[in-house]
Amino acid sequence: MAAISGKSAIVGVNEYPKRRDPTVTALQIHALCAKAALEEAGLTKDDVDGYFTSGVGGMPTVAMCEFLGLRPTYVDSTSIGGSSFVSHVGHAAGAIASGLCNVALITYGSTSWSQLTAIGTGGRAQGDYWDQFEVPYGPTTVGSYALAAQRYEHEFGGTVEKRAEVSVATRKWAQLNPDAMFREPLTIEDVVKSRVISSPLRFFECCVISDGGGAVVMTSAERARDLKQKPVYILGVGEAVSHTSMNQMADLLTIPAKVSGEKAFRLAGLKPADIQVAEIYDSYTITVLLSLEGLGFCKRGEAADFVKGQRTAPGGAFPLNTDGGGLSSNHPGMRGIFTVIEATRQLRGQRGKAQVKDAKVALCHGTGGSLSSGATAILSIESR
Repeated sequence: MAAISGKSAIVGVNEYPKRRDPTVTALQIHALCAKAALEEAGLTKDDVDGYFTSGVGGMPTVAMCEFLGLRPTYVDSTSIGGSSFVSHVGHAAGAIASGLCNVALITYGSTSWSQLTAIGTGGRAQGDYWDQFEVPYGPTTVGSYALAAQRYEHEFGGTVEKRAEVSVATRKWAQLNPDAMFREPLTIEDVVKSRVISSPLRFFECCVISDGGGAVVMTSAERARDLKQKPVYILGVGEAVSHTSMNQMADLLTIPAKVSGEKAFRLAGLKPADIQVAEIYDSYTITVLLSLEGLGFCKRGEAADFVKGQRTAPGGAFPLNTDGGGLSSNHPGMRGIFTVIEATRQLRGQRGKAQVKDAKVALCHGTGGSLSSGATAILSIESR
């Protein structure tokens, strides 16, 4: 794995700016973002020989290649929930380093809000081949995360007041992002008094539902230096899966982030203390707390204290989810790609009022399913 560190770079990114847009289809969002990201890099669709996307059922990668007019010789349709697109970054880095492709395009598009549906926010499984011991009895995704939050409260006292620090800090970042879905001021009291969605998780602890999508373009470190944008190098990647059903978790508070994070840091030759900005999947407040602990930023049971006093807000010691995250900016079903886009823009110095000063190393982390999967990528403006 060390052979891929620093050998590839992100050279183009784009995020669909509208959070609610019934005038476009998911396919169009894929296409618009792909075109813009390639143009930003100074490339065209004819340069793309590796394509990565994720969807539910069928052959999403093949279908998207047809729609986008691509003829890649390397494709990847890995689908592990919200962590899929961070996983794709790692897979693309390996493919580029080994010569399997030269220019990789990763895209996502969703109209969850317009269709009044969203992957992972409720609903039921399709078919009877997975989750057969839980789905028939009615638990939803938020209910699964609520189980973890209940356990966290029981073991460590991570109350709603403590978890609310995450929601409030993330909203402050959203107020600096003109494209964020929710930008109104939010207080700890607002979170505490908001209605219960699945005990103990409350309304302002749950991600928004939006339309949206994005694209990421990657190529070799050598080629990246001749393109239009400052290269953002991939130093370390890792991924892991552990379960589908919550009843198969060995421990409700130990999630795949522990494995994916350790692998990414080992490959990058870095430690959690080296990260200057973090973009961590925030489907719920408890997702953030468990991810911070799993990734090694703090010890087990210490995340509630780690985020205390708005430590992750603008001006805080640990800049986290600087676009407003899934809690306030957008969450069109699967959000991992936006962690990569935001980290890239931060490292390029393109975030305006939300810019983290002198950011050189960033971490992206995605979570999928019911705390089922994790994918981590460590990015830098220096190849090594």
